[in-house]
Amino acid sequence: MRVVFMGNPSFAIPTLKALMQSDHDVVAVVSNPIKCIGRNNKKSLTPIGSFAVKNNLNNINPESLKSESFRNKLVLIKADIFIVVAYKILPSSLINIPKYGSLNLHASLLPKYRGAGPIQWALMNGDNITGITIFQIKKRVDTGNILFQKKVNIKVDDNMQTLGMRLCTIGAHSMLSVLKDIKNDSIKSYPQNSEEMTLAPKITKEMLLINWSWTAKKIHNWIRGLSPYPGMHTLFKNKKVRIFKTKVIKGSGEKGVIVSLNKENCLIGTGDQLISILELQLEGKKKMNISEFLMGANFSKGSTLG
Repeated sequence: MRVVFMGNPSFAIPTLKALMQSDHDVVAVVSNPIKCIGRNNKKSLTPIGSFAVKNNLNNINPESLKSESFRNKLVLIKADIFIVVAYKILPSSLINIPKYGSLNLHASLLPKYRGAGPIQWALMNGDNITGITIFQIKKRVDTGNILFQKKVNIKVDDNMQTLGMRLCTIGAHSMLSVLKDIKNDSIKSYPQNSEEMTLAPKITKEMLLINWSWTAKKIHNWIRGLSPYPGMHTLFKNKKVRIFKTKVIKGSGEKGVIVSLNKENCLIGTGDQLISILELQLEGKKKMNISEFLMGANFSKGSTLG
């Protein structure tokens, strides 16, 4: 089939790679336009855009998905199907251009965790199981008929990156299977049960400050759900400390206060138990494990974070 692929982050790369290595023809890749990032305003493509350029694919970077010129360009490509992985919301004017419509790979078991942050919220809520869903896109976001689902266990040491890598790899292989069934006219679909719907809203800056009055388990889950990026943080002497890896420890202590400190351990009081910090980054410094950090940091027992 002639495929137009749409995506932005690294999560989408395994599916694009799988399509390229299959008997399908990736006739175009759509991703966000070049933007300036960092202190030096360096121009940068998205990970998918960069991958497309390196592999000599037809890379399209529309400023607006609603522009008539972009729609006309897609019509002229005469694709059989659009595959969307971690991209923008498609306007209804684009969804049904291809013969087989548009498919989306979503990193949850829909209708659970509709929205922009399904991987993060599954971890933040302490779930043990998540999965991937491939569904037919329609006007309302993440509501289309389901073509394929696969459950995936969440490991106790998973963070957003490790879980995301497993999900996108499984999703890539699953997408090829779905396309085969569509091509053979053997695909089956079923509607989502909206009564089971939950949301996974976009992560905002306001959500990234650690609240030490929460339970230790909740703090731990939010940290791993947002690690390595954007990363939860606390404050120490008016400087931001990003925390990437923790462990829940039995015990108690004053909320946000360092209750125990040695060369290899830093325990913080929470709303119930203790949090052991394992990996962190002080503002302006590199990421370190706790042993490296404590060799140069001026943390002390009784210091308050937050």
